[in-house]
Amino acid sequence: MTWEESAITLTVLLPLLGAVAVALVPKRNEDYAKTLALLISIGGFALSLAILVGYDWGARGLQYQLNVGWIEAAGINYHVAIDGISLPLFVLSYLLTMLCAIYSFHHIEEPGRPRAFLSLMLLLQTGMAGCFIAFDLVLFFVFWELVLVPMYFMIGIWGGPNRQYAAIKFFLYTLLGSVFMLVAFLAIYFTAPERTFDIVALQQFGAAGEFAAGFQRWAFLGIFLGLAIKVPMWPFHTWLPDAHTEAPTVGSVLLAGILLKMGTYGFVRIALPVLPDAAVEYAPLIGILAVIAIIYGALCCLAQSDLKRLIAFSSVGHMGFVMLGIATLTPIGINAAIFGMVAHGVITGMLFFLSGTIKDRYHTRTIAELGGGMLKTTPRLGFLLGLTAIASLGLPGLAGFWGEILALLAAFNPAPELVEAGWLTLFRVLMVFGAIGTVLTAGYFLWMMQRVLMGEPPQRWVDAKPQDVGSIEWGAWAPLVVLTVALGPLPFLITAVTDADVNAIMTAFGG
Repeated sequence: MTWEESAITLTVLLPLLGAVAVALVPKRNEDYAKTLALLISIGGFALSLAILVGYDWGARGLQYQLNVGWIEAAGINYHVAIDGISLPLFVLSYLLTMLCAIYSFHHIEEPGRPRAFLSLMLLLQTGMAGCFIAFDLVLFFVFWELVLVPMYFMIGIWGGPNRQYAAIKFFLYTLLGSVFMLVAFLAIYFTAPERTFDIVALQQFGAAGEFAAGFQRWAFLGIFLGLAIKVPMWPFHTWLPDAHTEAPTVGSVLLAGILLKMGTYGFVRIALPVLPDAAVEYAPLIGILAVIAIIYGALCCLAQSDLKRLIAFSSVGHMGFVMLGIATLTPIGINAAIFGMVAHGVITGMLFFLSGTIKDRYHTRTIAELGGGMLKTTPRLGFLLGLTAIASLGLPGLAGFWGEILALLAAFNPAPELVEAGWLTLFRVLMVFGAIGTVLTAGYFLWMMQRVLMGEPPQRWVDAKPQDVGSIEWGAWAPLVVLTVALGPLPFLITAVTDADVNAIMTAFGG
């Protein structure tokens, strides 16, 4: 087996093997578990970088492909590969896991238990990365479900006061959506001209019009429910603020940075190219729900008193921009969505790192209790919070800008099929409301910054002299800060990878 055939499998299985190794560390040597988890996460990130370096950016189609029989009696293959759509998210998942391993050296919430916590983190990594390289529906579903168990325990054991409620709510919501998605996958298998779970073959059938319009409508609805809950789209979002608020810092970083992207990635990889006619029918609904999420998320943020919960609701709005880009069914919109996924993972992951450290330093996340003046009590921590917040509100020159502006631009000129169906006016109205959402987003982040960063600090914080950013935290955050700044003036770092494959799968929509 060549390196090209084995690279992805080695990269995905390394965290799984690492999770077992960390769990087997003797209890008396629990501190070694942190070092071992860090080494494994560094190894996984190094392998993902090797795949990135060896990737042919100018080519379209699958690379590093391996397709062998797995359960041949049912037509299920172990088909893994990577292309420009999945590569940025694949590498991002390994980067964030490595940074979480660095952060965990001094930041594992009660009740501690580093072996169990880090094992779950590495197991979660396998599930996240596996979704981005699976090209068989059953294999995709296995990785999709794999993330539920480690995240459930991370929230339920290491979370906040209402952790059990949040963990159960997260598990039940996502499991319910998975049931609908699995039924749709089975229906596609039995309806396809050749019974197969292979995503590439199913995309070809979809492009050739092999699936009847009525069937597509119901199959798309099943997949939509599963993916929309994971995104989460309004009104399926209610599990997310509770899960984020109660999750430990590392859990929130990975949940926001990667898990939510599994849902939006599923739309781009499976729902749109396999069921293109239904995608055209559902696109206006998806666009409407996306814009509702943008406005609703911003208004909810204005009402929050807890810093972490504010960041959680901001994810609802930001993922609304991603879904608006997808709903346009255009190459510009899909490129905007992928860029938005990466930018959101970088920026919001950083925001959750910062909120966890603020809680550690100030022993509260309540905005009123923080009382302002953080730029004077902990200037470096305050600077990082300010930089990341203005990046998240979409300031030009930083990473958050391109995903939003390109999604709005795509909504002005949606796919020809949507124009022919008479939806042009609707999408331009959605563009206007999306632009209003950007103003509201700026409003709640500036309001937060004024309440937390500006002014004179309360005397209790002056007397307490909270510690500023430490070396471990700089090590965990520096790559995210660099990406936040670099992706603003250099958006082609993402779009140069994604564009060829986005155009390839969007030809069915006039791309």
